[in-house]
Amino acid sequence: MAEKMRYVCLNNFCKCIIDLYGREYLRKPTATDVARLYSEHEEKHGFKGMLGSIDCMHWAWKNCPVAWKGSNNDINVLNHYPLFDSLKKDRAAPSPFEVNGHVYPFGYYLADEIYPDCTTLIKGYSTPIDEPRVKFTRFQASARKDVERTFGVLQGRFAILKTPARVMSVNKMRRIMYSCIVMHNMIQEDNSIALSTWEQ
Repeated sequence: MAEKMRYVCLNNFCKCIIDLYGREYLRKPTATDVARLYSEHEEKHGFKGMLGSIDCMHWAWKNCPVAWKGSNNDINVLNHYPLFDSLKKDRAAPSPFEVNGHVYPFGYYLADEIYPDCTTLIKGYSTPIDEPRVKFTRFQASARKDVERTFGVLQGRFAILKTPARVMSVNKMRRIMYSCIVMHNMIQEDNSIALSTWEQ
């Protein structure tokens, strides 16, 4: 009974966090955000037009329904996040950038081979056959380490993401993940290391 009450309180807490701060901290990037992201990623990694990296973080689900156990069917708790909806449809917010005199209409994210082929995701070569491809794949893999470090920080900050989830539904897992992301973004902003700022 105490365990159940604890998870009811946690669920209500997560709902409140998302309701109060989700609009500010779970939003799509604005034009100003995109300009900052382009500048930061080009300076740090040398990739023009890069918005960031996409990767997966495994969060074990202790109370996974029996019917799903052993199916190896990972659940994307961010599945309904607006950014990922756009990427799945091979769309991105207009954010033009120029390389070698050619203007590209959308930015892109770095990803690995498990993601689908689409124009908004740039993957390294699985078997690079010449030096330029080898070099690109090495730089791409190096730049993608940022997102892996971010997941490490997220799990280090919020112990609930390190332990197997004991909630009973994907929606509750999604709420927990979103609220952790919101609080992480708030901490980044408070430490003056966030790239994006809220514009009312």
